[in-house]
Amino acid sequence: MESHKEKILVVDDEASIRRILETRLSMIGYEVVTAADGEEAISMFHQEAPDLVVLDVMMPKLDGYGVCQELRKESDIPIIMLTALGDVADRITGLELGADDYVVKPFSPKELEARIRSVLRRFERNGSSGIPSSGVIHVGNIRIDTNKRQVYKGDERIRLTGMEFSLLELLVGKSGDAFSRSDILQEVWGYTPERHVDTRVVDVHISRLRAKLEEDPSNPELILTARGTGYLFQRIIEPGEDA
Repeated sequence: MESHKEKILVVDDEASIRRILETRLSMIGYEVVTAADGEEAISMFHQEAPDLVVLDVMMPKLDGYGVCQELRKESDIPIIMLTALGDVADRITGLELGADDYVVKPFSPKELEARIRSVLRRFERNGSSGIPSSGVIHVGNIRIDTNKRQVYKGDERIRLTGMEFSLLELLVGKSGDAFSRSDILQEVWGYTPERHVDTRVVDVHISRLRAKLEEDPSNPELILTARGTGYLFQRIIEPGEDA
């Protein structure tokens, strides 16, 4: 029985980049579809139902930021943004709009392939050691189902991107323990310590999680800052456990 090929939508207005990525990604086992501008990207997303989107920022008709916003209104599909912009703040904008990761142009195709594998692999992650066998965690009015990768606030389902959920799962699995930004980048994004990566990738995702889960994101009670270290989830006290 033939295994399912993961489908990648490559969106870039440069035909040479589309051809290179289509060839290379097809060679390593992905099914690849392409789009040359933002409007075509939205159409291809609905038509092809890809598993991941590689999305250029600077494009005609609708730029990558606009495409990312539109996709996030209806889907938590993994999005990796390609940016030639030199200003780090512009890259962070993509993350704030819901992108999972970014790669800076000019880029090595091998680097992009590694980022794609890492982002897709999040679905294969095993639950963290502190998560109960049921896979369901209750914290106040928050319910986290690690089996279905779903989060509810009261009766309302809260839509998280894949990376946001993986980050939450990591922190909840060892609630009360602080993680450095470097540890989080390695565990969730697969970045090794030797590689220089802007740690604000973590800060932006923490900010997005707080905005979705906290009653007052400016005064968080669930996802706490460990000053001088990184972040931690408030210690979860199980029934019958001493505080």
